[in-house]
Amino acid sequence: MERVRDVRALPKAHLHLHFTGSMRPGTLLELADKYGVHLPEALKGGEPPKLRATDERGWFRFQRLYDIARSCLRSPEDIQRLVREAAEEDVRDGSGWLEIQVDPTSYAPRLGGLIPALEIILDAVRAASRDTGLGIRVLVAANRMKHPLDARTLARLAVRYADRGVIGFGLSNDERRGFARDFDRAFAIARDGGLLAAPHGGELAGPASVRDCLDDLHASRVGHGVRAAEDPALLRRLAERGVTCEVCPASNVALGVYEKPEDVPLRTLYDAGVPMALGADDPLLFGARLADQYEIARTAHGFSDAELAELARQSVQGSRAPEGVRRELLAGVEAWLRGE
Repeated sequence: MERVRDVRALPKAHLHLHFTGSMRPGTLLELADKYGVHLPEALKGGEPPKLRATDERGWFRFQRLYDIARSCLRSPEDIQRLVREAAEEDVRDGSGWLEIQVDPTSYAPRLGGLIPALEIILDAVRAASRDTGLGIRVLVAANRMKHPLDARTLARLAVRYADRGVIGFGLSNDERRGFARDFDRAFAIARDGGLLAAPHGGELAGPASVRDCLDDLHASRVGHGVRAAEDPALLRRLAERGVTCEVCPASNVALGVYEKPEDVPLRTLYDAGVPMALGADDPLLFGARLADQYEIARTAHGFSDAELAELARQSVQGSRAPEGVRRELLAGVEAWLRGE
């Protein structure tokens, strides 16, 4: 019988974690009390809220809960606390590298403007990295519900801070709205500035949204991407190009993309040779952090320890971690397999 190793001890990279969604539930309760923010029962019960975002009403409810939580982040100290605690949780789960995703326009009104907001976030990232030893970088994400000109502004800002901790440019929110091609200029600005292109696709919308990420935005990574499993030709394309899909099993189930963990097509993507990086997405709302995603792969999909180690390798290889960090993490994966 194969020995079952602790997935929290498996070195890995975390490539899909949203800023506000990384918050600890207890921290949200404390900040809400501090600022007199009334939280709905769904956010103060200690359990993840019941969500189903496959219809418009469900997605609106998800966004409303997220916006309420974000409204509790009002000072540089709040931002510092959030990032430090997110880093501590990642270290506890075996992460050696974190790429956290944020739209700074969401925080700008309370932090003095767009540029001060991004600088406060990047300062918090540097402090948390120093204090925890976790390598952390930022992926600036535009909101596809806003005008594409806003995305171009964000892309230029992201490039401006590429030497201060920004490594990529994303596109979040409901991919059923608008067209990826509307944001092609923003992504061209980001790519020309040396940033990784990592838009969301293939979560709430089907395989076509993943193809749009590849064709229109020239994505090197795709946030989620699981619906590519419905198109064998697309799976081959992702595998041949080595495009990493940032797969978040717990959130796929929580949002109703799939009914149960066993339905998430982890095995389909893995067997097709599509690189994957398991991610927690928004643990505040979904109740599962990074190591939990590896446990889902193990328990719901029968991934062996050798296959879990391969998933960890793929997460590192799909990251923007410096070469020295990559070597260290990959060596740690091999040591985990040897039982050291």
